[in-house]
Amino acid sequence: MSSDNPGGVLERLFSVIESRKGADADTSYTAKLLAGGPAKIGKKINEEAAEVTIASLAEGKDAVARESADLLYHLLVMWAAMGIRPEDVYAELAKREGTSGIEEKKSRK
Repeated sequence: MSSDNPGGVLERLFSVIESRKGADADTSYTAKLLAGGPAKIGKKINEEAAEVTIASLAEGKDAVARESADLLYHLLVMWAAMGIRPEDVYAELAKREGTSGIEEKKSRK
């Protein structure tokens, strides 16, 4: 991983995930998730988020990092399934940059 673009690993992973669309679900876990659609992927995201929470309460920093990687992977699979590009999410984050979280939440109502 390049130290000048540590986020590049997410783009590379997303490219791999995209390449699994339509692949054999018997030989690719990613293809199997994608074939299951947003409902199946969403279930995995919920499971992984719970594992991050459990790790944060009982297992420590290294476990949280491992479980966070699993959560990010499954989130990227959801993006691919929904036709969302990483740059779409980055643009949304950039839009919110400099805005208080409280103010941002109020703006959604």
